[in-house]
Amino acid sequence: MILKFLLIVIIITVIYIMFFKPKPATQKRRKNNKKRETENPEINDMTECATCGVYVEIQEAILSNGKYYCSRECLKEAK
Repeated sequence: MILKFLLIVIIITVIYIMFFKPKPATQKRRKNNKKRETENPEINDMTECATCGVYVEIQEAILSNGKYYCSRECLKEAK
């Protein structure tokens, strides 16, 4: 009787682990990080100036019409 009960508990546990257990937090974090990278660039990320091609930190770059520029002079040149 006890062996049958233990066997049923083990089978239910295995089924739960295989099909219903939530994903580990690391996989969720990876998905969230990918979303964050595409939505909001990090402060230390570098981007290329649309006019002269110089790489500038996004924090220091000027964003205009969806393009990044390294200085006001490059922005004026583009217009």
